Amino acid sequence: MHLDVCHLRDFYYRTGLGRAAQRAIREQVLRLWPEADAQTVIGFGFAVPLLRPYLAKARRVIALMPGQQGVMPWPADLPNVSVLSEEMWWPLETGMADKLVMMHGLETCENAPALLDEAARVLGPGGRALFIVPNRAGIWASSDQTPFGFGRPYSLGQLESHLAAHGFRSERHSVALFQPPSHRRFWLRSGPLCERVGQKVSKRYAGGVLLVEASRAVFGPRGTPAEAPKRSPLRILDGLPQTARNAHSQSFYSR
Repeated sequence: MHLDVCHLRDFYYRTGLGRAAQRAIREQVLRLWPEADAQTVIGFGFAVPLLRPYLAKARRVIALMPGQQGVMPWPADLPNVSVLSEEMWWPLETGMADKLVMMHGLETCENAPALLDEAARVLGPGGRALFIVPNRAGIWASSDQTPFGFGRPYSLGQLESHLAAHGFRSERHSVALFQPPSHRRFWLRSGPLCERVGQKVSKRYAGGVLLVEASRAVFGPRGTPAEAPKRSPLRILDGLPQTARNAHSQSFYSR
């Protein structure tokens, strides 16, 4: 089930809870990726709330938004970098991404395996991908007041196994959104404290979203090495009987 881009925009930019969620997740993204100088940064789904810190120094920032969701111009105060895209056919060259951020993309995708294959295609050598999904063990996945209450939530083990099946190797993980998914003013004011306490108490279970950093898996050669057979020098008389060889040799040297 895809959410409409207008719903996502209104949540993240026009509600206090959405701004708190944006801040909490972006802090964890920047902890994992503090910079992207001269790199190509790709976002897919609705990742634009997390891409702004990279606009100034990245070589290129592109925000892909799937057609089922819809697209909006972003950022509002700078030249547009958002692009309407097919969910499983991205208008990008193979291996061009140094960093790839996917949020509100995997859990709502109609064909997750094909989406992950496309993500693996565009990720370049040495590149890293960051997959952000609802945490099955968190309370945000059970609330329909936020976008994280839609689609398929994941446990950490499920997400890492899913990524491994499509050529990714999990490197690190983090969690975010420890505050309750409530619009009440008390919880909004308490949000930063909830995040600080939650990061110290749990790195897996309590947070509302999981963040898994992954790289392209590189497989070495398999099987038992086999040596090529050594070729013996060509001998003209091979195959002849020994008596014939001797007779031929005698007649040759007697000339």
